[in-house]
Amino acid sequence: MNNQQKTCAAVGLTLALALPLLAAKPKPAASAAKGTFYIYADKGARVNHFAPSGWMGDYGDIKLNDGETENPADGKTCIKVSYAAKGAQGANWAGIFWQQPPNNWGDKPGGYDLSNMKRLTFWARGAEGGEKIAEFKVGGITGEHGDSDSQSIGPVVLTKDWKKYTIDLADKNLSHIVGGFCWSASRDDNPNGFTLYLDEIRFEQ
Repeated sequence: MNNQQKTCAAVGLTLALALPLLAAKPKPAASAAKGTFYIYADKGARVNHFAPSGWMGDYGDIKLNDGETENPADGKTCIKVSYAAKGAQGANWAGIFWQQPPNNWGDKPGGYDLSNMKRLTFWARGAEGGEKIAEFKVGGITGEHGDSDSQSIGPVVLTKDWKKYTIDLADKNLSHIVGGFCWSASRDDNPNGFTLYLDEIRFEQ
């Protein structure tokens, strides 16, 4: 085989390997197993999905600890979110989206097919009670690779004791979810800020 034949053969092999990749359409990264699909069970738990990467509004006013050991609703840890309400970016509101992959605002392939899930449940409480969360939400991220649907509850006024909340998803299209969970709150509703605790965030059938 001469050099020209070798070159043609190498190019042909490269194209043969590349074409299946080019033809494949982006798909959700994984399908949920039956039963439950966790966003957060405990810090570092293997069953956790999505990442709290989508900090919004006055993101400089937010602190997050996903390994808080003080009085979790279940297990060994919970999530502690502190909101200072200083207006660091001038937005007068703040929030966090749990995304897949991290920092995905609908511009990256990813997400999960959660079509067999009927609700999202989570436990929440406030440090003082009376904290007003404007919205808890599933989905709602737009863009080329955005969410297939969205649903929310709110406003929610928290209590000092743990309380279970449910977002009904029975009639929603969950075939492609990149924004698994979100909270948002305003400075007007919480002029002194707040501390929010979250635990056992999961999709259920």
